[in-house]
Amino acid sequence: MAITILAIESSCDDTSAAIVREGVVLSNVLASQEVHRDYGGVVPEIASRAHQIHIVPVVDQALRKAGIRPDEVHAVAFTKGPGLIGSLLVGVSFAKAFALSLDIPLIEVHHLQAHVLAHFAEDPKPSFPFLCLTVSGGHTQIQIVRDYLDMEVIGRTIDDAAGEAFDKTGKMLNLEYPAGPVIDRLAAQGAARFEFPEPQIPGLDFSFSGLKTSILYFLKKQVQESPEFIEQNLCDICASVQARIVSILMKKLLLAARTTGIKDIALAGGVAANSGLRMALDQEGKRQGWNTYIPRLEYCTDNAAMIGIAGYYKFQKGDFSTQEAAPVARWEP
Repeated sequence: MAITILAIESSCDDTSAAIVREGVVLSNVLASQEVHRDYGGVVPEIASRAHQIHIVPVVDQALRKAGIRPDEVHAVAFTKGPGLIGSLLVGVSFAKAFALSLDIPLIEVHHLQAHVLAHFAEDPKPSFPFLCLTVSGGHTQIQIVRDYLDMEVIGRTIDDAAGEAFDKTGKMLNLEYPAGPVIDRLAAQGAARFEFPEPQIPGLDFSFSGLKTSILYFLKKQVQESPEFIEQNLCDICASVQARIVSILMKKLLLAARTTGIKDIALAGGVAANSGLRMALDQEGKRQGWNTYIPRLEYCTDNAAMIGIAGYYKFQKGDFSTQEAAPVARWEP
């Protein structure tokens, strides 16, 4: 029997469905919500209502693209959390109804663990054990990955995430949301000539709240002295901010590699799409003799394929959920 998984992802503002058969991604469909650009961030109530509109067409398209009939699906994997509770509720409810109608198992998936398992969507795939730096808008952490379902978090942010630092900086600079890709694009045209402090956090944990504050005070001071400062130096500001965020991430990752002795190093999460971070990992990997792994952009952002990959390995273990499953906004792995 070729195990076929229907996967549902709805943790934030993207509605996604995928079909994964025997660990191979057959389809990966996503519907985005452009409306949040007008508000400078995701509005939870708007997001949950949009998920209700998108969920059925997205699942239908995923099945059609994969050439799979609903009665050929062996289980439904869904994001249980963490995420926006209203958005999660739409995905969880649909998954439960779909599974109930066909009398097939449910598989609940942790969103961040799925980001790690996105590395197994296609070759090349890391070998166990490996370190994974998972960086997104809401989370920043380093994990030791010993097996598909055996992961240990050894470092995490104690306040804000790296992605949040990008987005909040974007607001200060009056950039459109999401600001991360915009800062990345502008940074490529500038020089990192402004110095921002590096947080002195012991061990493998991260902190970005102090960096955001320092950026705010820096901009206020410069604008007071020269009202056109941001407009005249926008690319260099973006390059400087990006360089500092990347240096913070890479310093902790280097420490983790030296502490554990692990040389297979992976990058995951939405911020893994950042060109500066991808380049820094590639360069550091060559210096340190690491084997480095970065997913294609399609598998960095929130997507159902990664949920399906996680669901496939949980299916093999017989790790099923029940119809009593409920979404959780916060979920420690």
